[in-house]
Amino acid sequence: MREVYITDHHIISSLGFDSTSNFKKLEANDSGIQAYKRENGDRYFSSLIDKNKVDVEFSKIGNIEDYTILEKMMVLSISHLLKGSGFKISDRTGLIISTTKGNIDLLAVDSNFKGSKERVYLSELGKQVQNYFGFKDEAIILSNACVSGILAVSVADRLIKSEMYDDVIIVSGDLVTEFILSGFTSFQAISDQPCKPFSKNRSGITIGEAIASALITCKKDRLKGAVQIIGSGSCNDANHISGPSRTGEGLFLSVQSALKEANIEVDEIDYISAHGTATNFNDEMESIAFSRLKMLDIPLNSLKGYYGHTLGASGLLETIIGMESLHHNLLIASKGFDELGVSHPVKVIKENKEKDLHIFLKTASGFGGSNTAVIFKKV
Repeated sequence: MREVYITDHHIISSLGFDSTSNFKKLEANDSGIQAYKRENGDRYFSSLIDKNKVDVEFSKIGNIEDYTILEKMMVLSISHLLKGSGFKISDRTGLIISTTKGNIDLLAVDSNFKGSKERVYLSELGKQVQNYFGFKDEAIILSNACVSGILAVSVADRLIKSEMYDDVIIVSGDLVTEFILSGFTSFQAISDQPCKPFSKNRSGITIGEAIASALITCKKDRLKGAVQIIGSGSCNDANHISGPSRTGEGLFLSVQSALKEANIEVDEIDYISAHGTATNFNDEMESIAFSRLKMLDIPLNSLKGYYGHTLGASGLLETIIGMESLHHNLLIASKGFDELGVSHPVKVIKENKEKDLHIFLKTASGFGGSNTAVIFKKV
């Protein structure tokens, strides 16, 4: 069977417009989360991308009036990915877009976009990115709640192993909009301070926005800095439309499946990049699942304290940071953590620490009972 790798990647976030600058900010323990005001005047915390900078950068490669803000950021990220890697798209290259809400901002009454409102459909978002770069096949759209970004990696891995493609480019992203904020507010899930994953004093989620892109390939001519995808699993626990399983069953089964495919033991995993949304139910569920998996001694962090929860981008964004951690042999502190606030003693990383790293596990869980786990090995 083919070996599959993530070789090149790119990030656009409040912390920078490339992967390197993002990781340096995390090394310095800098967060992109700030206080903002909603349309009704209420204060909220978020990490937002500088849209003026996006327009300035995009104007170098296209007409800013022809694309929505999300489309511009996705095209911009892929463009930087291609330029930095020297990779050329071929008929054997697929495209996957992961997002939860896509161009949902176009439904706003005060939307400034002059194009067709049909661009709100996810298929239309896919067409814009596909046509800009000239992909042969239509974009595959993955919109499976908050596991979308990491599930895209798993799907790309399977598409390449089944020889449908030789390479797949993934781009993941979501915007912070009034629609998104209203939705999470209705769940009483929005924190009134920057989020504190796994902490006793956590009070809810911080929503953020980011774009991440990556090249997934079976080719072995660009493996410097790469990771191999060695196992993945995905399971829906069918527990509740928004609440995770109280026993962590879906996440437990997902990780079990990934371990079986990777053909490794639990003690071979050096680090876990957890979902860690800082909601009471999610963090508790993860601690239960990791306890059942006998993973309580493995260092773990959540990156939500730096970026907030970036929804459809989070899984891929956090995978890229995990890759950087492996190649710098550096565990990044879980920002916002103070005192353990879950029933099982997960080993939360409290400060940056150098460690010889080879294999890491990325997990994600989302609405509708979705769970995904992928295991990566440093090349």
